[in-house]
Amino acid sequence: MQNPFETIEARLSNIETLLLDLKHQPKKAELDKLREKLLSVQEAAEFLHLTVPTIYSKVSKGELPVMKRSKRLYFSTIDLTAYLKEGRKKTLAEIERDADQYLIKKRERKVTP
Repeated sequence: MQNPFETIEARLSNIETLLLDLKHQPKKAELDKLREKLLSVQEAAEFLHLTVPTIYSKVSKGELPVMKRSKRLYFSTIDLTAYLKEGRKKTLAEIERDADQYLIKKRERKVTP
């Protein structure tokens, strides 16, 4: 007769393996984010929470990434997300980390002839 603790241990090990496999699979939401979707002017305005005239103004100033086919404008969700992230302000911890890295590089340049 097999030891019941060995059976339990084997089953727990199997469950752990299955959980780790599930954890490392990309989630559906992450896959949806990776897919590029093309938006119209109205959809881009909703996406950015701006008005349509503001979208046209930003396009004419070259502030928004845009694709043009015939007389229509198209916006990539990936490009618009990157545009939004460009306006992100750094936290104090990030600023301090960047300053430390800058100072380290500056010291390294002085040390090496």
